Amino acid sequence: MFLETKELTKNFGGLAAVFQLEMSVREGEIVGLIGPNGAGKTTVFNLITGFLRPSGGRILFDGKDISGKKPHLIAKMGIGRTFQLAYLFPEFTVFENIVTSFNLYPKSSFWEALFKTPSYRRKELYILEQAKEILYLVGLEGVKNVLGRNLPHGYQKLLTMARALAIKPRILLLDEPIAGMSLEEINYAMSVIEKIRSQGVTILLVEHNMRIMTLCDRVIVINFGNKIAEGSMEEVRQNQEVMKAYFGREDAA
Repeated sequence: MFLETKELTKNFGGLAAVFQLEMSVREGEIVGLIGPNGAGKTTVFNLITGFLRPSGGRILFDGKDISGKKPHLIAKMGIGRTFQLAYLFPEFTVFENIVTSFNLYPKSSFWEALFKTPSYRRKELYILEQAKEILYLVGLEGVKNVLGRNLPHGYQKLLTMARALAIKPRILLLDEPIAGMSLEEINYAMSVIEKIRSQGVTILLVEHNMRIMTLCDRVIVINFGNKIAEGSMEEVRQNQEVMKAYFGREDAA
């Protein structure tokens, strides 16, 4: 498997936010991770990306154990993510926000930057070209000179995706990528996610708006940090344990 968790556990004091979670994502898939509020979805993302250390279990990425590694090392391995809130540089333009996100590669030495060597200029040109490609991929070329603070909400969410793409992720974790969007914005964001997948990026996403789950090859449902169902959206909709988790009764469908 491309990404796996094995008996993944995270305790906060006496509370197990994630408990012995077993899940996997195959390369090239779009997988949805869903569950009621407080189910542990964002905690799973934070564990995978190194923002939290597991209390137990393992996380494997492309066969390598990444459990407890630092976030920047995990990002270097090719795991990118977005957050529920759109973290941007408000005084930078859209294009500048993308350019400044190329903080992993390529890097110039102090002396290369000081003397603006040919190597430094090549690296800077590379970053600008890559940033332009990402700008067009997510469809933000029309607002490239707009300051981050002046962007509408939907564009801000797209810009967070663009910034995450700057690390050249092999897998992208999207945390509520369409939250707060209008129907038109949702449709456009979904088309962007499909384009990102077409570039060879595997996607794991968390979202409460079930419309986006039509993009997913599989859906994993967790509750109280445990996996309770897995399959197509139609299959998990009919799962009695899922109905009970969401609505408190097995016949809620």
